[in-house]
Amino acid sequence: MRGSMFLPLATSLLALTLSACAAVSPENSSSTAPEAVTKIAPDFAAAVTAAGRGEADVKMDDSRSPAEILGFMGLETGDVVLDIFAGGGYYSEILGRAVGPDGSVIAVNPPQFVSSDQSKAKWAGIASRQANVTMVPSQLPDYKAAANSVDFAMLHLIYHDFYWSSERFKFEKMDPATVLENLYAGMKPGGIVAVIDHVGSAGDTRAIVEKTHRIDPATARSDFLKAGFVLDGESDMFANSDDDLDKNVFDPAVRGKTDRFVMRFRKPG
Repeated sequence: MRGSMFLPLATSLLALTLSACAAVSPENSSSTAPEAVTKIAPDFAAAVTAAGRGEADVKMDDSRSPAEILGFMGLETGDVVLDIFAGGGYYSEILGRAVGPDGSVIAVNPPQFVSSDQSKAKWAGIASRQANVTMVPSQLPDYKAAANSVDFAMLHLIYHDFYWSSERFKFEKMDPATVLENLYAGMKPGGIVAVIDHVGSAGDTRAIVEKTHRIDPATARSDFLKAGFVLDGESDMFANSDDDLDKNVFDPAVRGKTDRFVMRFRKPG
């Protein structure tokens, strides 16, 4: 599935099976060849409907379509996953369930956003249900995964925050290029970065983010390409031509219904 465009699950499984068969065919076999490993596609629906998820998280499933997103992005069982600015762990828990016991999820959050008793209780609940999920408090520019260690990174509705700063929330101005440089170094060759965000207008990116918490898709695309990633796929599954791009995404008139872009980037190799 790694590296393919969005295919029906059955087609993806068939391709994996054929690949495994080719690896052990007579012309490819030898006494020293390693045993072929057959990858199993995650049961994304089961990951989403797993018992114990918070009621507030479950209510967001219809607007976020996590099973469809992860299927499109190409998440695989056994993946090492980085969930950047994971918030309350909406995706972290689903990712942990999907990658299975041979996979793992590191959820990174700025410390000031996970210091409340409510947040600590939420993350304790996730850890109790998914032992393969670990939340790491760190400012985004400071976090560096081990080189070439990450198979899959999730940036869900947060890339615009790379251009955001706030005295109130103690969120300092950062250089998006620095964060992407660290991310690129941590991704394995062929690793996938999933980016979903609110569509914003063209213009002064920091001013637009400050006003609306949106970002121009062209800016996000350009940033990732400059960092060395390649654009591996796009989807219009959240396209909404009726969205008012001048409205803040937390405005009740558009919240949960914004026009969102979906991009799949890959580290070459």
